[in-house]
Amino acid sequence: MKGFKDFLMRGNLVEIAVGLIMATSFGAVVASFTSLLLAAIAKVIGANPNFDDFKPAGLPVGAFVTAVVAFLILAFVVYFFVVKPYTAMRERFVAAEEETTDESVELLREIRDSLRAGRA
Repeated sequence: MKGFKDFLMRGNLVEIAVGLIMATSFGAVVASFTSLLLAAIAKVIGANPNFDDFKPAGLPVGAFVTAVVAFLILAFVVYFFVVKPYTAMRERFVAAEEETTDESVELLREIRDSLRAGRA
């Protein structure tokens, strides 16, 4: 039993579980927003954005086309309403990490500079 407890408490298992729960909930929010967006687009166009009956040359590719359109709309929504604002917020509020130089690199630079100074 101790081994199982150690397994559960090791690493970032709790963080992964919380992230998975949040991602699942956020997925429902994005799916709802996307369906709302699809409904608004359908209302403006006056058509149903369902291509399930689309069969060019007799090939039943309509469900695939519907899935691709839904994916593209979902990708658009996620990018412009999640990724872009998140990136802008991080750039604005999170301090940029200072570039740190490894001590050995700094030492090599000092040796190089002293060798150059000795030649001059």
